[in-house]
Amino acid sequence: MPETIRTIEAYEILTGPGRPTVEVELTTSGGIRATASVPSGTSTGAYEAKSLFDGGTRYRGFGVKKAVENVNRIIAPALTGEEVSGQAHIDRRLIDLDGTPAKEELGGNAILPVSLAVAKAAALAAGMPLYRYLGGIGATRLPMPIATVIAGGAHSPAPLDFEDYLINLDGFADFASALEALAAIHHTLGGLLKKRFGDVADSGGAYAPPLGGNDEAFETILEAVRKAGFAGRVSLGLDIVGTDLFVPERGTYRISGREMSAQEYTAYLVELTRRYPLELIEDAFHEDAFASQAALTALLPGQTIVGDDLFATNAARLSRGIAERAGNTILLKVNQAGTLTEAIGAGLLARNNGFGVIVSLRSNDTNEDFIADLAVALGAGRIKLGGPVRGERNAKYNRLLRIERQLGAEALFAGSRPGNGLPSGMTRLKEDRT
Repeated sequence: MPETIRTIEAYEILTGPGRPTVEVELTTSGGIRATASVPSGTSTGAYEAKSLFDGGTRYRGFGVKKAVENVNRIIAPALTGEEVSGQAHIDRRLIDLDGTPAKEELGGNAILPVSLAVAKAAALAAGMPLYRYLGGIGATRLPMPIATVIAGGAHSPAPLDFEDYLINLDGFADFASALEALAAIHHTLGGLLKKRFGDVADSGGAYAPPLGGNDEAFETILEAVRKAGFAGRVSLGLDIVGTDLFVPERGTYRISGREMSAQEYTAYLVELTRRYPLELIEDAFHEDAFASQAALTALLPGQTIVGDDLFATNAARLSRGIAERAGNTILLKVNQAGTLTEAIGAGLLARNNGFGVIVSLRSNDTNEDFIADLAVALGAGRIKLGGPVRGERNAKYNRLLRIERQLGAEALFAGSRPGNGLPSGMTRLKEDRT
């Protein structure tokens, strides 16, 4: 007998940084029970699905009782009796129930946990790991971790231009080794910064030191990489959030205390790639600057140029980016799309057009580990989870470690091919790995 939805119940929980979000518990006719929760981003783009917050004074306005009520009073009755194996059909019903382009009526934070819980229940009903249920028999590739180690920008106390100073763990044979190196580099960097500055502020699991500028940030990270013993096996990345640097009335970007034209700013970024092993640049420009993103991509054919706010895990915006060659990689955030079907559709559109896929968590995330399975299901080249120092991040890292052990000799680990974030070669794990 097919498993059908018997009950859906939503309630309010807290994310890692202490902001409320929605968790859903779904039960089926056969007694299967699945839960799913969703994150909320701090740095959010204009084109992503909207979370519904209560306003007022409770939780500084970020309570989600309205979204919870929308699940319990509107979504649950509408989906009772639906087969959990009908993911696309259920997601279509969720979209239609909301009826707005950005899911503003019910809230993306009401719709998405239901969508994810349905997929989890269907995988349990099929007796399959989630990554295999979503990705099929070919879902054997572990993504390369990339992580913020120094935080700057608008949401950090550090006086640095860019939001995230990243490392790419692209010189390792398997996921477990890459994660071990990430932990070592993170803690080595912490020791260097403490010796130099004393106690250093934390910003979302990354360090926020009082460094003098972008060059000093890169040099400090590379020093930590060398001291940790991984010189030549790690490259650098930037998540810039160009919208925060953009001066709209003049069409310029404010960098290191001065304004630059888009052309001057592009030349500055190109020069950084000449001086440092800077392999990845994300959201260099404001979120509608397709032409500037295309110009940077053309000038840096050997680098990974990523669209986050630019594409917003939205198939229509990604299609435009593909047509205009505005980047070569999508940052895939499931809650930007609002349903699992839409997120997977964006990932497949990217892959089918030669774009890389980086699956990413959000800064206000929970211990939900769904995106670890999703990255394997999509064969994503990379996953962006942040430093391995907080529960909501390590829940996902640990899930990937478990998947790698489950796959055993079948597991593949993708290194990066500069320019598109896709694997240049696979390393099959040793036969004696279990």
